[in-house]
Amino acid sequence: MEEQHVRRPPWGPPPWARARGEEGAGPRWPWRSTLLITVFVLVGSHFAAGQQEGGRTAPDVFARVLLVLACGQLLWRVRRPVPVVFGTTATTAVYLGAGYPYGPVFVTVAVACFGAVVAGHRRAAWTAVGMLWAAHVLVGHWLYRWLPPSGDPAASWGQEGVIAAWVAAIVAFAELVRVRREQWARERAEQAQAARRRADEERLRIARELHDVLAHSISVINVQAGMGLALLDSDPEQARAALTTIKSASKEALGEVRQVLGTLRAPGDAPRTPAPGLDRLPELVEQAASAGLTVRVEGETPRLPPGMDLAAFRIVQEALTNVVRHSGSRHARVRLDRTDGPGDTGGPGDTDRLAGSAGSDGRGGPALRLRIDDDGPATGADAGGGGNGLAGMRERAAALGGTIEAGPRPGGGFRVLAVLPLTATADEEADR
Repeated sequence: MEEQHVRRPPWGPPPWARARGEEGAGPRWPWRSTLLITVFVLVGSHFAAGQQEGGRTAPDVFARVLLVLACGQLLWRVRRPVPVVFGTTATTAVYLGAGYPYGPVFVTVAVACFGAVVAGHRRAAWTAVGMLWAAHVLVGHWLYRWLPPSGDPAASWGQEGVIAAWVAAIVAFAELVRVRREQWARERAEQAQAARRRADEERLRIARELHDVLAHSISVINVQAGMGLALLDSDPEQARAALTTIKSASKEALGEVRQVLGTLRAPGDAPRTPAPGLDRLPELVEQAASAGLTVRVEGETPRLPPGMDLAAFRIVQEALTNVVRHSGSRHARVRLDRTDGPGDTGGPGDTDRLAGSAGSDGRGGPALRLRIDDDGPATGADAGGGGNGLAGMRERAAALGGTIEAGPRPGGGFRVLAVLPLTATADEEADR
């Protein structure tokens, strides 16, 4: 399984905005940024006062206290964004109402508004900046007669328009960042869900591989072990042959299990041995023969891409395993056919197929048909494989866009019929 890394966007959550509990102490206090803002506001206001001499009241101790108070509230902008945005707005309104020079004091409102919007408190941020603009209009056009500095004329409506545009720009930028962060959160959730889905699919694939390998080999070992025990005294040579078969089957099973586990340990490396395919059908027939099952293979083995070749082999392997485990028949037939269209029935002798089966992939295209038959009778209620084997076959076929039909044959016995579509891409890959 490949490890998935979620990329953090450039304007995602800042380091001081970590969720509570990640490091055990909640969000960090933004000391550094608040200190920098405080220095910038105090120094900038001093220079702004020099540019506005005669029009505004010169900054005094009270002005500096208001500036420090407005900046100091920003320490709580992560933990308490709503009180901070209203607090900085009120402090700035008092500062302007006292007639002090315009300047960087608006930065405190901008930072507080930004934090509130990004934290999801949009209404509070819009209300606070609206109150600030209303307070400025009230002071600049009505209360200016009774507020310092004396003789200060009414503010121009053009200046009010500039302030309104400035406020709207701040809120619009904060909204843009909020939308981007919500989009990032959705993308992160989708990536996490996709990673979980890939992990589930990989886990299912591994479980299916292990089941197919172990079920077949252990079935052979179980049959041979029973035979060896029965013949141990009466026919030692036959018992020796059964033990030899057990050794061979267990060795092969261990090799395939190691291959699956090796893929888990080194997901980026190519497998050391090729995955099994239909070219190993003769080996499968020999293993079934050692378990007392005679298998006749009909049709030519086609060239398939690796994924489909593995799925076809596992389907045949699981079907024969079910015959060994659940059928009283000692004979089975495997037929392979390539069909080219809906009118192709899949070869001669295919007249008693299961109800609802088709000769092609159901969409009119070419398909590979695998048919595994036995003559029965069933030896138990779970004949045909009512457990994970049949489900695994269906999953393999469905992953390739194919179908699996399994059930009793009209003339007796059991049949597994797999139809795997052969797309143009698969044909080209197989021909390489």
